[in-house]
Amino acid sequence: MSTLLKIDVSPRGDYSISRKLGNHFATEWQSNHVGGKIVTRDLATTKIPYVDLPWITGAFTAPDKHTAEHKAALKVSDEFVEELLAADEIVISTPMYNFNIPAVLKAWIDHTVRAGKTFRYGPDGPKGLATGKKLTILIASGGEYLQGSPMESYNFEVPYLRAIFAFIGITDLSIVHAGGTAKVAQGAVAEPVFLEKFIHEVDLAASK
Repeated sequence: MSTLLKIDVSPRGDYSISRKLGNHFATEWQSNHVGGKIVTRDLATTKIPYVDLPWITGAFTAPDKHTAEHKAALKVSDEFVEELLAADEIVISTPMYNFNIPAVLKAWIDHTVRAGKTFRYGPDGPKGLATGKKLTILIASGGEYLQGSPMESYNFEVPYLRAIFAFIGITDLSIVHAGGTAKVAQGAVAEPVFLEKFIHEVDLAASK
């Protein structure tokens, strides 16, 4: 039985374009993986502490040496890592904030990209430990930042996400970038019309 880890980032709830794309992906994925399990992690409603000193010292200390403070600091991280490693596929629906990922998604990544858990260093350098997984990232942005557009150089989100997930061994990655949501917010384009432009890409990613 396949497991999909669905990570939602936007705090906009039913108004979120990225969440709508993520929900459509999950529905299509379920239809292509009968009996498959979907685990949802909503970062907008999950309390995620930033990495601090107890976290750092705990992450680089042997488990049998962990203090109560270390264990408390690593609790959320342990949950995130377990969810990631247990999944066969992952879908992340996220907006773009100031040309990059939202802070809450960065916080999730900081807890998940963890030495000895999702990567390790060896004689040949870093090695990802979260291999064999398929990742789809659904991005909604007010502007358009696709290759060849005048704003392409401002898109730091896609290169970062490709690099950080490759670092932990996830290289089977598809990205659907729904740029131009500002037109929906301004009433220039109806939301269903805007979404329809990206549904085929989402369906394709969910059916692989």
